[in-house]
Amino acid sequence: MSDTQTEIKNLVTQNKVVIFMKGTPEAPQCGFSAQAVKCLNAVGAPIVSVDIFSVPGMRDGVKQFTNWPTIPQVFINGEFVGGCDIVTELFQRGELKTLVDSALNS
Repeated sequence: MSDTQTEIKNLVTQNKVVIFMKGTPEAPQCGFSAQAVKCLNAVGAPIVSVDIFSVPGMRDGVKQFTNWPTIPQVFINGEFVGGCDIVTELFQRGELKTLVDSALNS
């Protein structure tokens, strides 16, 4: 396992909600990242964010880690949830709040 893979594994196992995104929650650099953050904020998720542009190797590293081709990527309670479309869909169905609440109470 590469250093980047180890770093990703540690981040997602040591934090309840992690988003690998373009930019930061305060200044997203793409609409998809902004939308995912908006959904997470709406359910009160304590977000740990990783700007894939500011960490060398992170963009490709997280894609390899999940075998998922796009950014953002959201993890809740150590599990890969998905990207913008899946997070938005979970939010609209009320399931994102359930996932986040469950993670916070575990």
